[in-house]
Amino acid sequence: MSSEQRRTSGEDEIRAAGGTGRPSLATRHSPLNIEGYASLWGVADLNGDVVQAGAFADSLARTGAQGVRMLSQHDARTVVGVWEEIVEDARGLFVRGRIEDWSAEARFAAALSRAGAMDGLSIGYRTARSRRQGRLRVLSGVDLWEVSLVTFPMLPGARFRPSQGAGRSRG
Repeated sequence: MSSEQRRTSGEDEIRAAGGTGRPSLATRHSPLNIEGYASLWGVADLNGDVVQAGAFADSLARTGAQGVRMLSQHDARTVVGVWEEIVEDARGLFVRGRIEDWSAEARFAAALSRAGAMDGLSIGYRTARSRRQGRLRVLSGVDLWEVSLVTFPMLPGARFRPSQGAGRSRG
């Protein structure tokens, strides 16, 4: 490559970066859309809790997705994004949202998620109604406070993945 080709290529890169000569932060630190299941109906978690279908209905009717926080590792000081949709469907509690870039913790959570190093979901809640069934506790009413991105979910099947955003690809 000649020096003229290198210079032209470099100028093109600067123009692509907005003329500043620095890489665009919008590309490196843009929000990450995610979706997955925070809870699965009828599946016992590692603590012996089983969530019954419909357990979140009252809570979600009161607060909607806007009233449920997206945290990292259940730490109330690390809100890393927002949930745009939380719905009960035939499989469980489906969530869709975005990890923002507003803090170092949020960017770290997004980087871990993009790399596949963190893909678990875990719910933070208050039990409203439950009953014992042998060694299991069956939750039929749950006040949902938060859904956390976690490394090791208590319910091994509670997972998320990056998504395209607006649409749903459940399953």
